[in-house]
Amino acid sequence: MIKADAYGVGAAVAARALVGAGARTFFTATFAEALSLRRTLGAAGRIFVLNGPEPETVARFEDIGAMPVLNSLAQIALWAGRGACAVHIDTGMNRLGLSPHEAGAAAERLAGAEVALVMSHLACASTPAHPMNAVQRARFMEAASVFPPAPRSLAASAGAQIGADFLFDMVRPGIGLYGAAGLDGDNPRLATVARVTAPILQVRDVAPGATFGYGATDAAAAPMRTAVAAIGYADGYPRAASSKGFAFHHGRRLPLLGRVSMDLLIFDASAAPEIRSGDTVELLGDEAHIDDVAAAAGTAPYEILTTLVGTVRRAQEAA
Repeated sequence: MIKADAYGVGAAVAARALVGAGARTFFTATFAEALSLRRTLGAAGRIFVLNGPEPETVARFEDIGAMPVLNSLAQIALWAGRGACAVHIDTGMNRLGLSPHEAGAAAERLAGAEVALVMSHLACASTPAHPMNAVQRARFMEAASVFPPAPRSLAASAGAQIGADFLFDMVRPGIGLYGAAGLDGDNPRLATVARVTAPILQVRDVAPGATFGYGATDAAAAPMRTAVAAIGYADGYPRAASSKGFAFHHGRRLPLLGRVSMDLLIFDASAAPEIRSGDTVELLGDEAHIDDVAAAAGTAPYEILTTLVGTVRRAQEAA
């Protein structure tokens, strides 16, 4: 999955790394993403566009060697008489995709066309034991049977961990490529692919009772050393992590004090007495693992990547 600028880490960088690792099939959400990806890949590699064709893009797929994922009978009609495609069956997300009862009609209308892939997407794969997974698998097998001999794909990162019965002919890893396994519990720790650091602008010693940030939501219960870092919600750091976030300085965890400001964070640096202005702290990386950062903000690793990593990376590129 290279959609959403490769989950914020940069589509071009990610695509080149994945090609080097042996990947030859890629998915984007939009045609514009596919166009950019083709420029990176050159002539090599297959590209599927998850959102399918639109009237203004349908004639351009062949030009860039991309295939649409057809999600409705209307998109099938739009694509009629053109090249290879994929078909998406909705088996329980109620998002994109043909309903299972439309599969027969879709197969008839695509008779003679090359269906390069039949796919669906699991709603509850992050909980491997959820009964919905088996329900969707059964629906998928029945609907996909009308498209022989097209390869089948049901599992993304989390689904690939449920069991061999969910792997079919292709898995579509997304978040698993970028540092998180995608499970709600017992999440295996994957290698870090993105690191966010920020410089310390000021260090100060405060007395008991001192308060921190807007609203004075936190106060020092004892003498404390604090460090102010140059990053905030304007950089994609989640405001929901106020009073719950953290940073690391040379292996020491520094709790976040008070509310997240637009471009400043205050940390309890009492555990790092050697910290100085000009030092850097890690907000995301090997120590500040993405799963822990997301949990502190009450969100998912996907959002941390696309907002925090994406915003910081683009700002650095612009500079």
